[in-house]
Amino acid sequence: MGVPRSRVVLASLMGTTIEFYDFYVYATAAVSVFPLIFFAAGDEGAALLASMATFGAAFVARPIGSVVFGHFGDRIGRKATLIGSLLTMGIATFLIGLLPTYFQIGLWAPALLTILRFCQGLGLGGEWSGAALLATETAAKGKRAWAAMWPQLGAPIGFLLANGLFLILTLSFNHDSTNPDMDGAFLTWVWRLPFLLSVIMVVLGLYVRLRLQETPVFQRAVDNDERVKAPLGEVFRKNWKELILGTFIMLATYVLFYLMTTWILSYSISSPEASGLGVPYADFLVLQLIGILFFAAFVPVAGWLADKFGRKPTLIVITILLILFGLTFGWWLSAGSIGQGTELNTTQMMIFLIVGMALMGLTFGPMSAVLPELFPTNTRYTGSGIAYNVSSILGAALTPFVAQWLVLNFSVAHVGYYLSFASVLTLIALIIAPETKTKSLDTEAETVTLP
Repeated sequence: MGVPRSRVVLASLMGTTIEFYDFYVYATAAVSVFPLIFFAAGDEGAALLASMATFGAAFVARPIGSVVFGHFGDRIGRKATLIGSLLTMGIATFLIGLLPTYFQIGLWAPALLTILRFCQGLGLGGEWSGAALLATETAAKGKRAWAAMWPQLGAPIGFLLANGLFLILTLSFNHDSTNPDMDGAFLTWVWRLPFLLSVIMVVLGLYVRLRLQETPVFQRAVDNDERVKAPLGEVFRKNWKELILGTFIMLATYVLFYLMTTWILSYSISSPEASGLGVPYADFLVLQLIGILFFAAFVPVAGWLADKFGRKPTLIVITILLILFGLTFGWWLSAGSIGQGTELNTTQMMIFLIVGMALMGLTFGPMSAVLPELFPTNTRYTGSGIAYNVSSILGAALTPFVAQWLVLNFSVAHVGYYLSFASVLTLIALIIAPETKTKSLDTEAETVTLP
């Protein structure tokens, strides 16, 4: 008896929603809270850079998580490994909500925060590829990209839950990011609630995943004795070209993702003295939450397009649009163009966020089909996870830090050039990559011949 489709959809969607909720809770706090209570020894700009550096610690951990969880996912199965990744992320997130601050234990506070952030990265490193395989390996013929878009929806939904909760708490406790009260309730204990409440979602996610069966594609690999003892060695030996292609296919998506979610928030709410726009946190968060709705709306559109026209044509067109979008950052976001503080041109910022988030949905939507389709069943968990998470180091771990550095030393236009450059690299990888729309997941991945 196969896995009920509705249960697969719920398990893949709910799991990635929880994981991305946990990830975004940290990202939001890294911009609005942690510079004030964990990195308070330096000036505002230095504290923000330090906070962004710990934000990037998770991306160093993610490839490690993809190797560890990928090994067990390809050896033991998708179901058990997905449960382990969910627990790893959930426990780390809950413990962050219990941490003492810099003012209580000094440098131990940022050290412990970095360790738990690293553990978050381990969990997410194993989560995405497992959820993607759960969706793709149970999909109907010709509907793989559509099936695979469900775990991708977890990203915008998790973002909405995380930032929506922060917005409610900010408004309820009158927290002002431009004039924070160090003795106020928000910086004392309220910020902890989104981290602590994540435990409820983890319990629900575990309940759903414990009721899953193994995917039919993996079960056939077990029945045919196709598993390998060392998936990591196997994938590097036989599919190293696919690893490289997958990494760069995902690169522009990651850069855009963290520019539109993490960096833009820090740039907007930072004071003009720190080269920001000085927008009140709550005001900007409302705009960003509206924009994220377009992210969610265009994920299924991308899944439909990738099934109808193919993975390559769809993503090539979207990546060209990303290159053009990057070239417009200077006009959209320069202080003189958009205004500062109370004079913020909200319409212009809103259009920028809508365009960026819509492109984010289009480029992110097909990825959970594209990357798994590059690899054979016996190393698919490991291979897709490594490509996805190595790309996270190149495209996401450095992005908030590099973008902040570019603003401080050059201009906001150079942040867009950074996105365009990453998109050019992705475009090259897409041109080289094979079309995988009609490829059987039960057969070995074709070797890619590089020119």
